[in-house]
Amino acid sequence: MKKLLLIGSLLGIFAGAASAADDIVATAKSAGTFKTLTAALDAAGKTEMLQEKGPYTVFAPSDEAFAKLPKGTVEELLKPENKEKLGKILAYHVVEGKVMAADVKTMKAKTANGAELDIKVEGEKVTVNDAKVVKADVPASNGVIHVIDTVLMPPMKK
Repeated sequence: MKKLLLIGSLLGIFAGAASAADDIVATAKSAGTFKTLTAALDAAGKTEMLQEKGPYTVFAPSDEAFAKLPKGTVEELLKPENKEKLGKILAYHVVEGKVMAADVKTMKAKTANGAELDIKVEGEKVTVNDAKVVKADVPASNGVIHVIDTVLMPPMKK
């Protein structure tokens, strides 16, 4: 448990970025490192969902995480004709309930799009599928944000 609290100490990077009185979207916008994510939420019509009461846990890819996608991917996903696909990808980053770093354990977590995330705790390292949690416990009035270094792609249905 104390190892996971060390992850929570990374919050210092977000000091002053937003208050817990802000919802998840306002917190992400004020942090300044989620411009692509917030644009994607708007394009997919998912902004309102993350402004609702919740609580939600959001594994939020940073702008750097989106930049790691193949060239042109973000632009393609932001097109109106890809709204549904983008919405499913974004919903794959959201889990109902508020899960703080101290409560994280190796587990499967059902996402808002119905698929599961594979969360692993190995010492002080937490991964969500293949993404590393790089900042944890960013508080919001309706949940918590854990910053990840990779955009999560939901499994393809066969």
